[in-house]
Amino acid sequence: MTKGSPFKLISKFIIPLIIGNIFQQFYNLIDTIIVGRFVGVKALAAVGATGTIMFLILGFMQGLTTGFTVLTAQRFGAGDRAGMKKTVGNAAVLSIIITIIATIVSVMGMDWLLRIMNTPEDIFYMAKDYIVVICLGMGCNILYNLLSSILRAVGNSKVPLYFLIVSAVLNVFLDITLIVNFNMGVAGAAWATVISQGVSGVLCLLYIMKKVPLLHITKEDWKLDEYCVKNQLTIGVPMALQFSITAVGTILVQSALNMLGSTAVAAYTAAGKVEQLVTQPFMALGMTMATYSAQNRGVGDIDRIRKGVFVANIMNVIYALVIAVVIIEAMPYAVQLFVTGDPGEILQLANTYIRVVSTCFIPLGLIFVYRNLLQGCGLSFLPMMGGVVELVSRSVLAFVAAESKSYVGVCMANAAAWLSAGVFLWIAYLFVIRSWKKKGLY
Repeated sequence: MTKGSPFKLISKFIIPLIIGNIFQQFYNLIDTIIVGRFVGVKALAAVGATGTIMFLILGFMQGLTTGFTVLTAQRFGAGDRAGMKKTVGNAAVLSIIITIIATIVSVMGMDWLLRIMNTPEDIFYMAKDYIVVICLGMGCNILYNLLSSILRAVGNSKVPLYFLIVSAVLNVFLDITLIVNFNMGVAGAAWATVISQGVSGVLCLLYIMKKVPLLHITKEDWKLDEYCVKNQLTIGVPMALQFSITAVGTILVQSALNMLGSTAVAAYTAAGKVEQLVTQPFMALGMTMATYSAQNRGVGDIDRIRKGVFVANIMNVIYALVIAVVIIEAMPYAVQLFVTGDPGEILQLANTYIRVVSTCFIPLGLIFVYRNLLQGCGLSFLPMMGGVVELVSRSVLAFVAAESKSYVGVCMANAAAWLSAGVFLWIAYLFVIRSWKKKGLY
């Protein structure tokens, strides 16, 4: 991505990522639809009540693995093949160690976490059954995220997409089999997700072993290198903390929401799943800019990074405006996928959420563009501070919503967080560019 038209390169790279991210969302979306229709509204609320916990735990691990592979992209862009392989081996070892620790800690602390989140008693044990299985299968999620990040770091965004499509189809089959045929309830949905993610991870591993000699590592590459580990942790830990900081804010929002009862949780869950699906292009744009900026930072072409940002922002604004209109019009039909019979109050509450958050889709896109760009350039502090800004904004409104028991307040918490963090990261990017200019890096 260091040569050629930025628009053509970004467009070509982002399309497989968008499709892949959407298919990845199908894991939870299909789980939620089948659970809601075949197990009931309370089961739907139980799955939704664990969404923020999944974001906290799996988001932390995703931030680490993504951060580990930023150095891989930089070494690849600089043409340092030996250094690139060393980063891959070290990333694998670090991921294994952290996965073991995170699995043990999350499973042991889950009961306590669900309690402090005010999880309604009528869905508590279903929620626990679901999230514990997800935590036990954390390694499957991390295997895919690490290997797909490595492939993207060397410019291959298509192969991870193909394997996601396979696993998404498998997930549907397993959902129907385990939930409908074997009556496993929410635990069946969790096992379907874990198994599907594991298959996609194994497929990525087999592909690298057979088709990508560039990524074949030796015994020497598995040995932890002090310089490599220091750099990977310097980038990866702040990225993981940024995810965690954001997740803490969403947990506070979920806690305020839980006080409104299982019906409000179910409506918020249904609307949230739809919102997560349609906002995947923003995430794909961010992932694209991470690779784009990392490779161009590796060769020191700062001006080219600026041109890529301009292209990304144009894409962000156009998509945000279009999808806001589409999702508002489509919401009444989308909600009926999650529940049987008359959706009633659930539809009304879901519509409220979508109308509020869609007003801030453009700032949400800015978050992904600038946060990932800065991280791709090896800068971790400013993106993490963007997460702090997001946390503060979300927390303030969450506390207000909890005190007043306001559903609208809960919905506004996400919109306010996106707006404040988007503006902060835009200013941070301008600051970095000016700093580079003074240092003569153009």
